[in-house]
Amino acid sequence: MKQDTDLVELLDTTADERLLDGGGANLPKDLGRPEPVPPSRAKGTIVGAGATMTGLTLVLGVGLLAAGAIAALASGIGGLAVVAFVLGLVLVSTHWGWVHVAEFTATGMERRRHGEIVDRRQQWLKTIKPYTRYEVSTHVADDGSICIARTRYTPVRSRPGKFRFERETESDEVHSGEESAAKVTERAELLRRLAAADTERERERFEAADEAYQTVLLGRDDERQQLEARRAASAALSEQINANLRDPPLTE
Repeated sequence: MKQDTDLVELLDTTADERLLDGGGANLPKDLGRPEPVPPSRAKGTIVGAGATMTGLTLVLGVGLLAAGAIAALASGIGGLAVVAFVLGLVLVSTHWGWVHVAEFTATGMERRRHGEIVDRRQQWLKTIKPYTRYEVSTHVADDGSICIARTRYTPVRSRPGKFRFERETESDEVHSGEESAAKVTERAELLRRLAAADTERERERFEAADEAYQTVLLGRDDERQQLEARRAASAALSEQINANLRDPPLTE
């Protein structure tokens, strides 16, 4: 199954640092939220300056490329045209570097001013494991009906060695405002128990695969050992799935 293959591929990943800022909407509630870093006016100024330099560098680079091309067409490929073209190419190729420099500088300032908070945020990231979570929540529609939504948070690779969550509403039951509160509450609680059971099953599958993976890997990083570790993780995952199939699941 593709889902199982994806889980094995996520075993060597850690939570993306971008979940610390701006990732709240796609974070399962059971994870909580990271401790906020006190706002810094200097950080905004530095990041803004980096964005400005990025734009200026790109515009200047494109301008030099155009100037080099025009000079080459007008007077042939001479030293001035080559210099303009090379400088323009360098500026265009590296213009995003200003953003990274600004982020690195701002992060360094934050760590110096709020080192303990930054460390706690990093520790919080390390506690997040890449397995699927399910949640059930309720909300009231404009017509007064009550909606019970089941949401799935699926871990996916965001960049090399990192993962984030994709949020998807699996179902959204609508209950008329005329239905009894007890009936709607009972239905919501049943769906919450089912979601909790599904989440627990995903956690057990992940832990079984991760334990097998780490046992084979033994800290080595060569390609063959990685392959053997993935095979062991897949075998453990398969065994976990078969064990769950032997136990009757909760039913609605």
